[in-house]
Amino acid sequence: MKKRKKSRFMFCDRWIDRNWIVGSMEAFQDLIVMVLCGSMFAVMLLQLWGIFRALSQPLNYKQVTAQILFILILVELFRLLVVYLQEHSIAVGVAVEIAIVSLLREVVVHGALDISWVQALSISGLLFVLGALLVVCAKIPHMDCMSAQTKFCPSFPPESGSSQHRNSELQKSNREALR
Repeated sequence: MKKRKKSRFMFCDRWIDRNWIVGSMEAFQDLIVMVLCGSMFAVMLLQLWGIFRALSQPLNYKQVTAQILFILILVELFRLLVVYLQEHSIAVGVAVEIAIVSLLREVVVHGALDISWVQALSISGLLFVLGALLVVCAKIPHMDCMSAQTKFCPSFPPESGSSQHRNSELQKSNREALR
């Protein structure tokens, strides 16, 4: 019995190229992300207009602060989508930053004094976990790019010892490559 190629599969008595399907789906996803970026930009402009209108009236600090933090969240989401368009992977560090700012926005909007002790304890625990995750993302170089080796994610050799030791190892490997 003849085996079929791995890059093709049978659908309704026709051969359809799997690579074409995946490429088309990725292009469609990119289009969706671009539409989301445009929509987010429009919402940011509307929020800015709302802030300017709120500043012309008697100030409600809670409302203006909530709108400013919402714009910051949208900016971070926009940055996350741009990174996705460039690398086709989600930046974990940026997503964690968005979660932290969103959580803090809710605390500011509702007021820290109006929150029950159970909610305050759960918010504190969540902030602790998100902060630890953010530290881990910062300590591991290019953690977001480990699986996606793209031109935007340079791969660095692991650090071992002093810089002189690393330089001598690089020179040694260059000499061996020239032989």
